[in-house]
Amino acid sequence: MTSIKDVARIAGVSVATVSRVLNDKGYVGQRTREKVEKAIKETSYKPNEVARSLFKKQSNTIGLIVPDIMNPFFTELARAVEDMAIKLGYNVILCNSDGNGDKEQAYLDVLKQKYVNGIIVSSNTLTAQQVEELNIPVVSIDREISKGLPTIVVENKKGAMMATRYLQSKGCRNIGHIRGSYGVVNAEERYEGYKEVVANEPWFRESYVVNGNFDMQSSIEATAELLRLHPEIDGIFAANDIMAIGAIKVAHQLGKKVPEELAVIGFDGIKLSTVMTPELTTIVQPIYKLGEISAEMLISLMEQQPIENTYCKLDVELIERNST
Repeated sequence: MTSIKDVARIAGVSVATVSRVLNDKGYVGQRTREKVEKAIKETSYKPNEVARSLFKKQSNTIGLIVPDIMNPFFTELARAVEDMAIKLGYNVILCNSDGNGDKEQAYLDVLKQKYVNGIIVSSNTLTAQQVEELNIPVVSIDREISKGLPTIVVENKKGAMMATRYLQSKGCRNIGHIRGSYGVVNAEERYEGYKEVVANEPWFRESYVVNGNFDMQSSIEATAELLRLHPEIDGIFAANDIMAIGAIKVAHQLGKKVPEELAVIGFDGIKLSTVMTPELTTIVQPIYKLGEISAEMLISLMEQQPIENTYCKLDVELIERNST
């Protein structure tokens, strides 16, 4: 394997001169630079990126922390972030936090040690103080951490209201809600949207709302309990698609026909919602666009480029399929 010493020997210069050319730091005469570049090309020399990171105390790398990579929403989001980052000349380190604050902090510490240039994070535990202590650009995605921090989210409450009203328009008279994790901003906003539509209905009571914890297995358990308590429920709005899929599974286990006896609508618009049977009606987030914008915004901040708007709230749309 070619080393920097080999390049220096072939070019007839010192190792320090080769290093200055590679890092574009310090003066190097044009003729000398050309000799070094020719030697690099002849030897197909590739710099040690770890060593360069240690020397420069930065790398062409960004971190991405998500709470659950098993959720296809975050898988699709990560793909969009990676595509845009690579297009702009950066690599991505993906970290799965499980929504655990201690694990999240451990990842932040590791990313700092790797001299990442910036971090995109979807978190319900990260604080403004933790962000400030990082001393590198941070962009929050999918949920807001603090005012003033660059953030990309969607119209969660509006989407929830659209979903609930849509179920009413399909003739549903008793609509349950499988909510996301307590304390998570987007879960609360989707619950608020549902509640705003149904709160004054004569049939509504708080027991029509169960916690699916944004997880399929939790949703299966919660839906079974919900339909046991309230067999009259004929419509369910689940706060994400994988919980909606869990609800449909329970309906089949209980012998309830979807959508004839129970209509189900989700939220996210993951690709999986189009390949299941029945295909899932859902509130679609522009997942890929969320990832693209977050990567572009972060890299602009890292490169100290002007940004017109550091808070983006993207719209959602309802896509009708066979589950309703």
